[in-house]
Amino acid sequence: MELTGKLEEAFNRQVTMEQEASITYRQLAVEMELADLPGIASWFRAQAEEELEHRDKFIDHMTDRGARPVFQAIPANELKIESVLDAFEASLAHEIKVSEAIRDIYRLSLEAGDIDSIPLLNWFVDEQVEEEATVGEIIGRVKRIGNDGSGILALDRELGSRGGDED
Repeated sequence: MELTGKLEEAFNRQVTMEQEASITYRQLAVEMELADLPGIASWFRAQAEEELEHRDKFIDHMTDRGARPVFQAIPANELKIESVLDAFEASLAHEIKVSEAIRDIYRLSLEAGDIDSIPLLNWFVDEQVEEEATVGEIIGRVKRIGNDGSGILALDRELGSRGGDED
């Protein structure tokens, strides 16, 4: 089944949103680099790379189904990050936005009877639940740490050990 019409438009919006997510995470990495927190910066860089993989999953699905992926304009990044907590709260806000967009595509696919998209969208729904839970857990830990420098440095070391291998 070819991907056309409203579904193609929705998938194109998602391709752009995943690109935007990567840019957002890369900006958060820059902010943490400027705060001398290389481990947290590394965690955000890994997230940025993961978002590009997500973008490519949507692109591959579209091209496999005869649709033409087209990137839309991405608004300028206006993040105001003054703390580690700000960075992770911005991350969670963006993940929630992405999750809702994926749910919208899912609903549209069901409405259109597009069963070919459901396996991909199921994977993304599961991924977004995991993403939100992970960032939510980190936020909880950052709140417990508060302004304790040694606690932030311990979290920086821990998150820096992530590397780029995780999903």
